[in-house]
Amino acid sequence: MSGRSRIARPTEVAALRAAARSGRRLPPVPALMAALLVANERRDREGVCLAAHLVVRASEPRVGEA
Repeated sequence: MSGRSRIARPTEVAALRAAARSGRRLPPVPALMAALLVANERRDREGVCLAAHLVVRASEPRVGEA
């Protein structure tokens, strides 16, 4: 193992900063709520979780930041 070099991996902070720099636009909250209802009617747990998280991000983009 002495012949191998260390591979630098991004830290969590660096990954969060990179994600914050991306300018991805989220759909409007009413459209996300409609998607949440459809996923719930179809009993799609992954879709419900994804839509719920997107609703939170779209409604308050600075959640958790102090």
